[in-house]
Parts: sequence; C-alpha cells; structure tokens
Amino acid sequence: MLASGGAVVDARVLQFLPELRLIVTTTAGLNQLDLPECRRRGIRIANAGDVYSADVADCAVGLLIDVLRKISASNRYLRGKRIGIVGLGRIGYQVAKRLEAFGCSIAYNSRKAKPGVSYPFYQTVQELAAKSDALVLCCGLTEQTRHLINKEVLAALGKDGVIVNIARGGVIDEKEMVRCLMEGEIAGAGLDVFENEPDAPKELMELDNVVMSPHCAVFTRESLLDVARLVVGNLEAFFSNEPLLSEYEDD
Repeated sequence: MLASGGAVVDARVLQFLPELRLIVTTTAGLNQLDLPECRRRGIRIANAGDVYSADVADCAVGLLIDVLRKISASNRYLRGKRIGIVGLGRIGYQVAKRLEAFGCSIAYNSRKAKPGVSYPFYQTVQELAAKSDALVLCCGLTEQTRHLINKEVLAALGKDGVIVNIARGGVIDEKEMVRCLMEGEIAGAGLDVFENEPDAPKELMELDNVVMSPHCAVFTRESLLDVARLVVGNLEAFFSNEPLLSEYEDD
C-alpha cells in the first residue's frame, strides 16, 4: 500500500486488506497509521526517512529568525540564544547543527538520551523550556506527545520565550498557546503546522509576533523528487526480498 499524510490507515481500513504486508508512506511522521494494529498484523512500514530532514530544518531555523527579529533584519539577533529542541531525531539533529552555526547553545528532550550526543539532555519538556529562550518542536505526534506543550511548559518558557513548530499541530495545546501569545505570556511563535489543518486560529492572523506558513516545510522540488525515488526504492526492495531503504522501527 502507498499512503500519504492525509490517508488514515487504521484497524477499520486494515480489516479489508487481510493480505497487506507493506505500507510505504511519503511522510516522515506516522501518526496517520495505526502502528499497534500494523505490528499485530505483521505489516512492515517504510516512511520518508531522511528525505525531508534538511528542508524542514531550514524552515524551522527561518521561522525562528523571523519571529525573533524578522528574517530581513539580520541573523545577529539569533546569536547566543539558548535553543531547546523537542525531539532530537533526524530533523531535530539537522536543526541543531544549523543553529550551532549561529553560536546558539543547544539542549534537548527526547524519549531517552541519545548516545554520543554532547548536547545537554532534559528529562522533561518543562525543564527544557525553563532553560531555553526558544523551543523548536521536531517530535512525532503520538498519544504521549499530544498537547505535550501545555500551559505549564509555556509558563516555564516565559514571556521572552519563542516557540517554533515544524512537527505536528497537535503537539501544542493550541488554545493555550493562542491565549499566551495574546496575553504576552510568551514572546512569539513560528508555525508551519496547526492542530486542525487546514484551519488556523483566526486570532493568530492579527498578531505581529506570529509567523505562519501552510505546512509547506517539506515542499521543495528536491525533496519531492527524493521521496519519489525512495518510494520506488522501497517497493523494489520489498518485492526483491531485500532490506527496505527506510523501514520504520520502534525505538
């Protein structure tokens, strides 16, 4: 089966596909798939792997610069900031490497500390937020990460803090974020994703401290060509009984 981010594949769908053995998705995130049900049925999954990482990381850094002082002003306002990255996976690591070039200090939160990574690790997002000038969200959307960025985390980030989300909209309690932005409890936000896409909160349209893009971080000519090649490569590998190029595995 070839799946996209907008196609939900849950137990209801899978019951009609008893012979299905492989799902190849053009997305990096897998929140549209019922992973436990796929595991139960022995269905293998291949996602977009590293294809989008560089482009999405570029978008995250661009949004962060723009929120802080507008991209056209100067990148010097970003230098020396303390950046907390939520989800140090493929994209998160690419974001970190780019921000190092701006002289930023990097810390992170993930499900567990990453071996061989020198950045400081925080057990909770709230602890990370308290030590950061900005949070960049790069984690997947799961039941554990839904509304991970809540009232307490936003309070810990503080009135001078900035949040950038290139993950999934549901990672943030959007109503609480909107309230914090309107009441000056956080300084700004750069958002490529929203909780109820394609709709975005109307209140955000009126705020000068919010930069928004329409979930387009991955849409470059290069990334679309690369993901097409990867999809074909995964299908060829599967039918040749060879290892998948980007098989998803639980950490």
